[in-house]
Amino acid sequence: MKLLGPQSQVSRPITDRVKESLFSVLYKYDLPNGAIVADLFSGVGSLGLEAISRKARFVTFVEQDPKIISVLKRNIEKADFVNESEIIRANAFKFSVSLNPDRQMYDLVFVDPPYAASMDVQAGSPLSGLLDSLGPRAAADAVIIVRTDRKVFLLEQYGEFRIIDRRRWGTMAVAILQKTNE
Repeated sequence: MKLLGPQSQVSRPITDRVKESLFSVLYKYDLPNGAIVADLFSGVGSLGLEAISRKARFVTFVEQDPKIISVLKRNIEKADFVNESEIIRANAFKFSVSLNPDRQMYDLVFVDPPYAASMDVQAGSPLSGLLDSLGPRAAADAVIIVRTDRKVFLLEQYGEFRIIDRRRWGTMAVAILQKTNE
């Protein structure tokens, strides 16, 4: 399905080729089939909608910009995924604060912040804080996908999550982290 896009250039959509490659990698981890998913910095919903189309059980979209949320809602309706999703209007860096504690644990989390916000990945950075805060909301073997500029190298571990794979496509990089039992 062709997604509607925002009127501005504020988001940086993922290409279909890269999205297909990413989901091929996720199949190795038996995802997203049956997964509860969070799509942080969701933009118009490309990754979360793809997850639902590949049999994710439910997706929580987190986006801050009301204009982009308007487009996201139309994309969810166009795909007929209203019952399999929810939208939380929030700053995704403060995502865990806005979560309902009774909500199920997430099996898969997409973290796709603006590149400028993902340049600092050291301990104490906003991205590091976000990854650390996801621990209590993540299932035992949860997978987190972090998309950054290809020049950015994430640390090997953030809180309960350790990098298990890294991929590069064009100008972007993806780090795949999994919750550890350590």
